[in-house]
Amino acid sequence: MLLLLDNEPDPEKRYHVEALRDHLPEHEVYAYTKKGGQPDLDGVDGVVISGSTAGVYEDDDHPWIRDQRAFVRRLVDEEMPTLGVCFGHQIVNDALGGTVEHRGMRAGFVETDLADDPLFDGVESVVPAVHGDYVTELGEGMEPIGSEPDYPLFASRHETAPVRTVQYHPEFTADLENYLTEQFDWDGSGHSFEDCTADRTYRNFERLVADGA
Repeated sequence: MLLLLDNEPDPEKRYHVEALRDHLPEHEVYAYTKKGGQPDLDGVDGVVISGSTAGVYEDDDHPWIRDQRAFVRRLVDEEMPTLGVCFGHQIVNDALGGTVEHRGMRAGFVETDLADDPLFDGVESVVPAVHGDYVTELGEGMEPIGSEPDYPLFASRHETAPVRTVQYHPEFTADLENYLTEQFDWDGSGHSFEDCTADRTYRNFERLVADGA
């Protein structure tokens, strides 16, 4: 079973969490914004850390972020297969001593250079992204596995633990395009969701969980 950490504090902006759930197999949701603390890992085979409109540096406003930092370190120590998405990419690196900075919102397809990692099997280089925060320094033990021209640390993995993170949103599909355009002035830049295979990231992670890799 997968455990999904729901990190969205704004009930009006749960588009990414609900879309992500549609891509996961058997899973349970832990509402971090309501519970904080440390989720029970009994029976959990892997963890997915969702996006959020909160910033990892806003722990004074969102105390649950401090709890999640500690939980991330536990996931690494226990070598739990973990996938961090957007905010998840940021909180994993932040929890391990990295740096996250706000550099301005952008929303659209981006051209990436993805490493030869099983997480990216069948994932084309153009992926959908919506974010304003950037990982500018990786956490201890993390190494880059994806970049794009304006964001060198676009994806990462731990050197020894089965922990991987991506800044893009694999759950975004054409079903969300109108919403993204209304909310974020989505820029398709000549690309199409029909040609996007970012959703394979979740299937690849599911396979990695099964393999314990």
